[in-house]
Amino acid sequence: MNTITDTNFNFPNQKSFYKGKVRAVYNINDEQLVMVATDRLSAFDVVMPKGIPYKGQILNQIATKMMKETEDLVPNWLVATPDPNVAIGHLCEPFKVEMVIRGYMSGHAAREYKAGKRMLCGVEMPEGMKENDKFPEPIITPATKAEMGDHDEDISREDILKKGIVSEEDYLVLEDYTRKLFQRGTEIAAKRGLILVDTKYEFGKTRDGKIVLIDEIHTPDSSRYFYADGYQDRQDRGEAQKQLSKEFVRQWLIANDFQGLEGQTVPFMSDEYIASVSERYIELYENITGDTFVKGDVSDIQGRIEANVLEYLKKV
Repeated sequence: MNTITDTNFNFPNQKSFYKGKVRAVYNINDEQLVMVATDRLSAFDVVMPKGIPYKGQILNQIATKMMKETEDLVPNWLVATPDPNVAIGHLCEPFKVEMVIRGYMSGHAAREYKAGKRMLCGVEMPEGMKENDKFPEPIITPATKAEMGDHDEDISREDILKKGIVSEEDYLVLEDYTRKLFQRGTEIAAKRGLILVDTKYEFGKTRDGKIVLIDEIHTPDSSRYFYADGYQDRQDRGEAQKQLSKEFVRQWLIANDFQGLEGQTVPFMSDEYIASVSERYIELYENITGDTFVKGDVSDIQGRIEANVLEYLKKV
């Protein structure tokens, strides 16, 4: 299968290179970042051994579209997208927290709730809730940003401020931006017949001190969506919700005795299973954006990306 799981480019004026769980990031002259969305698949903070065809393109194009649809609310880092898998933007100093916001009790929150916990990141979850019920108001449950291979950790607002991870002045901006983005994301999803259940946002500071949105936004890797049609009926009957997110991969892994815990081994993923995951990601793209997915040329992805980025860099 033609996928891109690793990159080793050497662009003009390249200062450094960083490999994240899914993205490869190249620093150009301490001014811009070239962010390559690979086809790597991460679940439970573990990178799976095989890439998913077109996944990087899908994530990059959803994130690009969503940044353009929210830039009137919150400034972002994006400057150009010269290739289906590439976003280029301003160099920023990232905040060391992910701003997770949840409108519904699903995923990690539901697992914590089932374990008897009623506080998540210092935020109280009401008694008497069922999995996938809507919270009275969206809750912000931050996480510390993990390095590759490490687990993100829940953290409260109080601990973020007490430990000096983010200043109070900046944190108030992050909270405000997070709520505004989630509201806009909820409205965009509703137009597509979807419910934006939860998501995470990452922010950074430009060299002139401006706080901007960075990384991906409203993608199936960073967000969870339900189909709005039949949501309440499924809740009333105690049925699982029909989801658009990476959760289907997590559930498959859980069913195969893997949750990223020590001593566990990633289950074998057949070519057929990998192809089915790719098809699900294409379905996610089309439902989330309302656009038909156009597959990029994958005959030589590395060569295509390199040529397109070099062409862009020549012009700047």
